[in-house]
Amino acid sequence: METKPLISLSAAVVCYNSPSNDLKKLFTSLLESIEQLRHSFELSEIPIYLIDNSNENALEIDSLKVDDKRVRSLDVELKLLQGQGNVGYGSAHNLAISKLNSHFHLLLNPDVVLQKETLITGISFLLENPEAVLASPHAVDDKGEKQYLCKRYPSVFTLFIRGVFPNFLRKTFRSHLANYEMHELSEREPSIDIPITSGCFMLSRTKSLTEIGGFDERYFLYFEDFDLSLRLGKKGKLAYLPAMHIEHSGGHAGNKGLSHFKMFIRSGIRFFNTYGWHFIR
Repeated sequence: METKPLISLSAAVVCYNSPSNDLKKLFTSLLESIEQLRHSFELSEIPIYLIDNSNENALEIDSLKVDDKRVRSLDVELKLLQGQGNVGYGSAHNLAISKLNSHFHLLLNPDVVLQKETLITGISFLLENPEAVLASPHAVDDKGEKQYLCKRYPSVFTLFIRGVFPNFLRKTFRSHLANYEMHELSEREPSIDIPITSGCFMLSRTKSLTEIGGFDERYFLYFEDFDLSLRLGKKGKLAYLPAMHIEHSGGHAGNKGLSHFKMFIRSGIRFFNTYGWHFIR
């Protein structure tokens, strides 16, 4: 009988007053994907960190209605981290990153749903391609429309179009946005050397993630994934895997009100001050 390769995996999701139904769908799909992964790999205990940044209405694991027997059978340990308050997205993830000793770590948003083959596809690719340090998936929204998680380095004008312009004006700049969102990437074969990937789903090598110190905690929200991508890119290749599928129902900062827009602007200024300003590109 062939021996299964031994690997270790961890995962973390940061939530802030997140709907319990979204979290339930995420954890159900994550467990299904872990179960599929165990068919091909020998896995040690898998810690899944649920990091609750809520100041009120503290989350309780029981509210997720997770099947305890299934969790135990898959050797998964749910770890709830709370009480730190709303420290920001990157800082919250770092609470888990500081505790890791796994081979691979999965960073998740609470509004993501995995498919059964998601993890086995991503981890198999990383094992077969040692130069790659991160895998980004093919994503669709809750209506089945493709989301473009891979990006080129942005210009101020590009982000202004995406964050401020109404939909009817964005259509005028369709080709410009398509270039920024790398629409030309193959949907048949993996693409290597992606500059920037979305933080809603990042499957990375834990060693690379810890070597760069995790997220830069100066980004409270927005651009923390841009910054992380560029720093991880110095450790190896970021890859887009069209065969690794997720659903993600998140939206743009411009659709979330004035406070989010202000945070977007502040983080954007910090990002461009760090990596260089490009006004039109």
